[in-house]
Amino acid sequence: MAVLKRALLLAVAALALRLLYGAFLAVSSGAASWPLYPSAPVSARRTYVQADVPSPEAWRTRHWRRAVDYNAALLADHLAQGILAPPSRAVCLGGAQEALAMRELGVAAAVAVQRKRSPPLVVAGDDRRLPFNHDSVDFVFAGRALDHAKRPADLAAEAARILKPEAHLVLLTSSAADAYSLRSLQALLPALRLVRSRDIKAQDDAASTLRELVFQKLHAHTNATSANNTCFGPDHKLQLLKHAEPLIQEEPLKPWITLKRNVNSIKYLPALADISFKRRYVYVDVGARSYGSSIGSWFRKHYPKQNHTFQVYAIEADPAFHSEYAAKKGVTLLPYAAWISNETLKFEINADPGKEEGKANGRGMGRIRPAAGNIKMSSQVRSVPAFDFAEWLKQTVTEQDYVVMKMDVEGTEFDLIPRLFDTGAICLIDELFLECHYNRWQKCCPGERSPKYDNTYEECLDLFSSLRESGVLVHQWW
Repeated sequence: MAVLKRALLLAVAALALRLLYGAFLAVSSGAASWPLYPSAPVSARRTYVQADVPSPEAWRTRHWRRAVDYNAALLADHLAQGILAPPSRAVCLGGAQEALAMRELGVAAAVAVQRKRSPPLVVAGDDRRLPFNHDSVDFVFAGRALDHAKRPADLAAEAARILKPEAHLVLLTSSAADAYSLRSLQALLPALRLVRSRDIKAQDDAASTLRELVFQKLHAHTNATSANNTCFGPDHKLQLLKHAEPLIQEEPLKPWITLKRNVNSIKYLPALADISFKRRYVYVDVGARSYGSSIGSWFRKHYPKQNHTFQVYAIEADPAFHSEYAAKKGVTLLPYAAWISNETLKFEINADPGKEEGKANGRGMGRIRPAAGNIKMSSQVRSVPAFDFAEWLKQTVTEQDYVVMKMDVEGTEFDLIPRLFDTGAICLIDELFLECHYNRWQKCCPGERSPKYDNTYEECLDLFSSLRESGVLVHQWW
């Protein structure tokens, strides 16, 4: 009898524990909807049902369930607005939780794309090739896939490829908070237009927010960006210039000191904005001289790259420096002079007074001028091949690339910069470090100006000002 009573009590206790555990799961599994939008009231009732989908054990954890509920609450808004519908062919790029959330909302054909196939929710694919035909998908939910992708440009292009015209792409990001990075993201989606942008609460941290962006695909042969030579949305660059260091208005009496100190005041673009949404990262050194002159000593050591790897182009006409570039990885040497056309130039060997030692082995090579020019040259002149720098830039990089440029071309900047504007190539440069050459006061000879250049400091200041007024983040370089 005692044994029977004990067994009965154990059974009752086990039943009570089971009921309590079930109640705990019901509460912790997300019965209350996620408060996505800061100003929206919190809903206490779920408006969808769990889909009958066989799932691995990992998909049944509380964390996984919370992710499903978060995405379902977000996607329910798009379902209500009609850009997502139950019969939609929908693709999710951020994980199986997103696909399950869609199925629980009634979108029965929703699938996610991951490297490994996991039926019935996940199909196999990668950033460079999504397993769907062109113009075949009604809705793409990228979640935060572009934030986490190693090649966000490739994934963005694939998402745009599979979308039907007028279909929608929705993504979440923490990297489009500033105008510059938002424009960079839009440049990765030239066939889509941004129709809505708003802040939502992040899943794992109630105090942080994400940006939700809704894009719509345009019809074939329509491009959301301008096809002419004007800059795409210069306002996003003009906003950066509000934070740039001021230009030095007064001509420095000791430019070799003032301009060198100014380097410490420079506000680099990666310190002002997120540069994640770019296809490639490129550094162009025009007038590179030796590898250690600026590429090795400054750019690779001190420029803030946000953990991105840069392809480097060194443009240097002086053959005295060419051999050392052969062993430098990631550096492409262009052994020519940057110019406004393809022709042969006279390259003057003429150092400043007091720097006669610089002429040795061609290391004092200075001004370049067309062969037919009437500029008075020194007795030592070398002929060098030159190329149309602006056209080369347009063929080498695109608006989807992040381009940093240093230009030290011995006075030829007054020819190259107008050419960059005329061709529209100036729009491809994100940040420019420009050394402007003028008849500066000489260190060797107090009270005397350099006879090497005819331009004045005022003309240099006008050049810098015109660049900034046009939206180019340019710095006075030394």
